[in-house]
Amino acid sequence: MRGEQHGKPDAAVVRDALGVGVAVGLSGFAFGVTSAGSGLSLLQTCALSLLVFTGASQFALVGALAAGGNPLTAAAGAFFLGVRNAFYGLRLSQLLALPRAVRPFAAQWVIDETTAVALAQPTRRSVRIGFTVTGLSLYLLWNLTTLLGAAGAEAIGDTDAWGLDAAGPAVFLALLAPMLKTATERAVAGIAVLLGLGLLPVLPAGVPVLVAALAAPAVLYVTGRRRADTARDASAGVSDGTPAGAVDEPPADGRNGGPDVRGEER
Repeated sequence: MRGEQHGKPDAAVVRDALGVGVAVGLSGFAFGVTSAGSGLSLLQTCALSLLVFTGASQFALVGALAAGGNPLTAAAGAFFLGVRNAFYGLRLSQLLALPRAVRPFAAQWVIDETTAVALAQPTRRSVRIGFTVTGLSLYLLWNLTTLLGAAGAEAIGDTDAWGLDAAGPAVFLALLAPMLKTATERAVAGIAVLLGLGLLPVLPAGVPVLVAALAAPAVLYVTGRRRADTARDASAGVSDGTPAGAVDEPPADGRNGGPDVRGEER
């Protein structure tokens, strides 16, 4: 099978990508119901999924509207939350290396899940397969379930009881956790979680996510300073003739209790 010699088999990439697309795509039910309950029409709800297609921003928008927020404020919160996709695009553009004519269409699928699947792949071929299959399956299923959820909002009832809104974050965390292999990566993730959750009650929707992104440069700065200090200490030890980490040995001339061996050769 192509792709198996230099990386993960194509079938394995497709299987993983479909798993993510199907699992997260079910969250469209919750969005459709929530959007309809916030006062948006069926057409408006479906247009959000077709054109915006970034689940967290969509939930932030309809959630703010349902709470009685100003439409401009709700849109601003959704916009700030969606800014992260631009940073995903910077990295994915290098990994995918798509033709210029295809990039505007691929940009529609630059979201959390496609980025996570793509970054987990070892080769460019598997990156492209993972990105495409995840994006296509998720886009189709998300829009289908959005339509069903908005159309049957009254029949579905309370989505909190179904737990559909937790499917997307749960799958994303399951993809992210195995990628945190170093202490630096785990520190970034931990601090980002603390910042995001801690600031959630006091900042507008979307802003805590942007603030949490500061965890990465902060941890990298501290790590870089530590490495620089270690290198400087090692350099100082070499310059004065003392190896770094060396322990001073007492002189072997008897003055500090050591044996006097100077006369043994006489």
